[in-house]
Amino acid sequence: MRVFVTGATGFIGSAVVPELLGAGHEVVGLARSDTAAAALEAAGAEVHRGSLDDPGSLRDGAAAADGVIHLAFHHDFSEFARAAELDLRAVEAFGAALEGTGKPLVITGGTLSLAGAAPGRPATEETAPAPEAKLLRAASESATTSLAGRGVRASVVRLAPSVHGEGDHGFVPLLIAAARDKGVSAYVGDGSNRWPAVHRLDAARLFRLALEAAPAGSILHGTDEEGVPFRAIADAIAQQLGLPTTSLTPEDAADHFGFLAAFAALDIPVSSTRTRKQLEWHPEQKDLIADLEGGHYFGAPLPLP
Repeated sequence: MRVFVTGATGFIGSAVVPELLGAGHEVVGLARSDTAAAALEAAGAEVHRGSLDDPGSLRDGAAAADGVIHLAFHHDFSEFARAAELDLRAVEAFGAALEGTGKPLVITGGTLSLAGAAPGRPATEETAPAPEAKLLRAASESATTSLAGRGVRASVVRLAPSVHGEGDHGFVPLLIAAARDKGVSAYVGDGSNRWPAVHRLDAARLFRLALEAAPAGSILHGTDEEGVPFRAIADAIAQQLGLPTTSLTPEDAADHFGFLAAFAALDIPVSSTRTRKQLEWHPEQKDLIADLEGGHYFGAPLPLP
């Protein structure tokens, strides 16, 4: 299969590309810079020039492919509404190119959109995003599943907030940066709230399986661990940095975590039972705490945003 991949040089995309190539697929990656193009060529992929800001380039890339995996996203929390709008426009561009073909489209969603949707129990693939999650790519998720009625084998992979592994520059490195800056590793309240997690290599395999076999309209959960207690994450960070841990009130969390304070107290356990059965997906990589204990997260400090 000739697969058009956006975000192919990113943290997850750079794992998806070799996963696809190793399974015998051809990969065409979206590149908006010479650096990205060189990285794609070095990985064994073809280059398609364009960007999320250019829907025409997305349509052309999708039209020339046998399937699409959409990983790219503008991760700028100061302009998240605009980023979500660009993501929706990208899904619409892919839909226009693939309509009536029966070809697969796999987009990236997030389990953060499920916060509060299933209080007290793990959210499942059937759980709809919470009403207040409209800025958390829920519109893209809805637009994607609706393409099933237009002849596109479209599916959504909702990823855990912690997709971990070497090269991670997401939430966990920011928690580490905050601990270094404040001299203490923190959690909110008793820290019993849970975050799901998945290793990037397991996530990459799920994207390939979705491309190859997910039924039209599928919602899939890219979560290995259903919910890691936030205090366990804070304790693991403290141990590696040689720092104490402390409990914060919700009022004090903003000073310690910055914009992450909005997420630090969320309890969002997420089940992937149906996804595992449906696609025979079996995560094999180390869990989040073991990954933190491996030490690679604690090299050069990541600057706070």
